[in-house]
Amino acid sequence: MSNQAVPDRLMWGEADIKETDVRYYDALEAPFQLYGFYKPHEERGYKRLPDEIGQNVNDGVASLYTNTAGGRVRFSTDSQYVILRAQMPKVTKFAHMPLTGSSGFDLYVDDATGRRSAFHGIFRPAVGMKDGYASILKFKTPGMRYLTVNFPLYNDVTSLEIGLQEDAAVGEGLPYRNTLPVVFYGSSITQGGCASRPGNCYENMISRRYDLDYINLGFSGSGKAEDLIVDYMAGLKMSAFVADYDHNAPTVEYLRQTHCKMYQRIRERNPDLPYIMISKPDFFNHEENAILRRNVILDTYRFALEQGDQNVYYIDGEGFFKGEWEDCCTVDTTHPNDLGFHFMAESIGNTLGKLILP
Repeated sequence: MSNQAVPDRLMWGEADIKETDVRYYDALEAPFQLYGFYKPHEERGYKRLPDEIGQNVNDGVASLYTNTAGGRVRFSTDSQYVILRAQMPKVTKFAHMPLTGSSGFDLYVDDATGRRSAFHGIFRPAVGMKDGYASILKFKTPGMRYLTVNFPLYNDVTSLEIGLQEDAAVGEGLPYRNTLPVVFYGSSITQGGCASRPGNCYENMISRRYDLDYINLGFSGSGKAEDLIVDYMAGLKMSAFVADYDHNAPTVEYLRQTHCKMYQRIRERNPDLPYIMISKPDFFNHEENAILRRNVILDTYRFALEQGDQNVYYIDGEGFFKGEWEDCCTVDTTHPNDLGFHFMAESIGNTLGKLILP
């Protein structure tokens, strides 16, 4: 924990933070609980893979495994405000994704009785920020609250401090319902592109709906099922595996060479694990090619069934966006917006909820 003086407010973009009764805590230390990261307390940092894996899969993964997609910190407090003070070595800016999604944090209040979480606000990054930022959210009523803060989807975070009233109580957050996380593997869509804020990527929606822990192993343009990362994932302790793997395979033939192989390697190490296979959601882009790619995934699914696998499931991505609002679900005909992620969360969540909830 730290109780250091507040640095130059303009450097942090803190012009709107006037509170003086602030105590800052390092999110890496107790009682704050981190989820979705690789050994954050032991290695003192925020990353989704160990270095020996992240730096050697491919160049894309090497630049993205320190992005904090899927990361969360949970705690409880009766402070009347929460300040986040984050250091970021770079600022990721996209033409098709809000800064609040790529680089922002958002806050949820967790209900201990109903096991639900409600959005409270966004810790909004400044448009011209450099090296990080600080932001504050306040509560209108007093009382102890359980809180979850979701980390940015497309940015690295080298340090996160949480500012609370200096005399406020602070404790652990709510535990998740499942003791082992769900692992999601795939592309930029899996990583969260292009949600308007972190809580609106489909995994976070599912996590809130069912109170589930999870690990986001989506890597923009770089989810290609190489042996190194597949063997790493096969060794994880998890409650389910979601293979959102289709998009980043460069060709249909490459997908055929890797899709079933990934299933077999993970199944060999995890014979009873629920295994979900998904085909890509932007089916109508180059439809003929999408059909061929879907057939590869269906072939893997049929192979699994023929082997007697009774815990394998297939979800057809073509059906995610069908209906009245199908032309409103992406920002660029490929990456989902919040509405698109909602539909993905509904479909994938319906399958997951049946599999791993008591």
